[in-house]
Amino acid sequence: MLQWNVSPEIFTLGFFSIRWYGLLFALSFVLGFRIMEKIFKAEKVSEEHLDRLMVYMVMGTIVGARLGHCLFYEPDLYLANPLQILKIWEGGLASHGAAIGIFLVLTIFSKKYKFNWFWLADRISLPVALSGGFIRLGNLFNSEIFGKPTDMPWAFIFVRIDGLSRHPTQLYESLTYFLTFGLLSWLYWKKQKGEVRGFLFGLFLVLVFGSRFIWEFFKENQVVFEASLPLNLGQILSVPLVVMGIVFMILARMR
Repeated sequence: MLQWNVSPEIFTLGFFSIRWYGLLFALSFVLGFRIMEKIFKAEKVSEEHLDRLMVYMVMGTIVGARLGHCLFYEPDLYLANPLQILKIWEGGLASHGAAIGIFLVLTIFSKKYKFNWFWLADRISLPVALSGGFIRLGNLFNSEIFGKPTDMPWAFIFVRIDGLSRHPTQLYESLTYFLTFGLLSWLYWKKQKGEVRGFLFGLFLVLVFGSRFIWEFFKENQVVFEASLPLNLGQILSVPLVVMGIVFMILARMR
């Protein structure tokens, strides 16, 4: 078992601090931009809109993730105090909200700049899967979204939380997302699956949110009301996205 007592802050200068979560979050966007740049070059697509796409993705991810957390997990608190929604530095981002935000900005971007939606979504799925892995590592540094108690030899003791040995569910999810990125990259670069529009994005939804559904069984609930639900909120929100992914894959094969 590993004693985990890493500070979430890398260093602090007065009121300013650099946190592992923020660094990993930013790194995910930098690498995502490089991946999309490589894809655009390989397919001989003009890169003039790539910077705009990055702005859209950053806004969609952050705004969607923040609103998703506020409205899905703590609606009473944030609807009663709407200005609290703006305090993103206090934490509270939801991946399902980020998914919705990405759907919306891809729709706006594809219509405005005349891109095929599925063509864009298939390729965006690669860096988004990679980003998910980095963000879950950020959760690990924050000692948050941890698992239920276990006596497994690879358990973590989150010293900043309690003295219990727990499933390191942040690592479970992070590894799954990195493997998803690896598989999607192989299918895109080696098997030309990007030519079957909608397939990669559908597979992304199935793997990311299907694995999320499974790993939720090992997690502690994030909010109290989840204890009264047959499945926790993360699982309930994952089901429609998995179904959507299966539909996209079937339609892609039919094409």
